[in-house]
Amino acid sequence: CNCTLIYDHNVFSTTINKWFNCWGSKRLILKTFCCLNMKYKALLFGSIGTLIESSDIQRNSFNEAFKEAGLEWHWDEQDYKILLKKSGGTKRVEAFAEKNNMNVNAAKIRNRKTEIFSSFIIQNKQKLRKSILEIIKYTKDNNIKLGFSTSTTVNNVDAVFESLSNQISKEDFDFIGNKSYVKNEKPHPEIYEVTLKNLNLLPEECLAIEDTEESS
Repeated sequence: CNCTLIYDHNVFSTTINKWFNCWGSKRLILKTFCCLNMKYKALLFGSIGTLIESSDIQRNSFNEAFKEAGLEWHWDEQDYKILLKKSGGTKRVEAFAEKNNMNVNAAKIRNRKTEIFSSFIIQNKQKLRKSILEIIKYTKDNNIKLGFSTSTTVNNVDAVFESLSNQISKEDFDFIGNKSYVKNEKPHPEIYEVTLKNLNLLPEECLAIEDTEESS
């Protein structure tokens, strides 16, 4: 959709989306504010991973879902770092199954993983990544629209906001996406197109933050 993106593949650490932590508060917030001061009208967070550090929770949830499905699979950090190059849990399971010459119900496994993940983050309140609260406050103080351009499930979205209920709320956002809005999940740009339509903005008027190279 040609939105301007903040993404830096040179600062990955143990998992592919920990680049956000590596930026730390000052570098990320200064780079974001610098871009926003160029008269962008909206800031779009592209995934759950741009709000919270979710990699290890997602990975452990997948491993639990594998165990329940009777699969002798276990994704360690190195496995998951490679798999995160693909957007979407179903695609990751499909890719891993193909690599191991197996046929599995990837969608069913992904759905069970989502249930496990959602339950965990609701029971174990998460913290926003560094600088995110400051960035959100800046957008509100400067009349910059805020979008959550994710194509994950409604349950995942609801769980994230419940987990972060003492820090942010859905009311902070002008648009919140989910899987029901699109026929094509990321990396297809459809959810960004839907976001732009709902915000009534052009791509060049928006700044997006993503956590995987494929989605950017």
